[in-house]
Amino acid sequence: MILFCMCDIAGRVDVLECISYYSSMTDNETNNLQPEPDPLTVGELISLQDAAEYAGLSRDTLHNYARLGRLRAKKIGWQWLTTRAAVDAYLHSRHFENIPKKYRDRS
Repeated sequence: MILFCMCDIAGRVDVLECISYYSSMTDNETNNLQPEPDPLTVGELISLQDAAEYAGLSRDTLHNYARLGRLRAKKIGWQWLTTRAAVDAYLHSRHFENIPKKYRDRS
């Protein structure tokens, strides 16, 4: 159990701003959690032009997605680089259910 409390200068606890947190997870449960690997660390870095050919999108579209943070990429000098795993993660996030209704293809 973790307890965070606000104290004044005299060391008195302000009860109204006291927050407690209790976790029911044991140490064994927390040790088994594996963080998802960062897509930029999986595979080799490729240019946005190569990524665009791989994904079937334009380089300018991927450049905008990289700038907006929708596509995991890094800028080295003037060039944006990404990985195929990052492109796959982005394409996977574009499921029909994730697209707002007003932008869905109505055909």
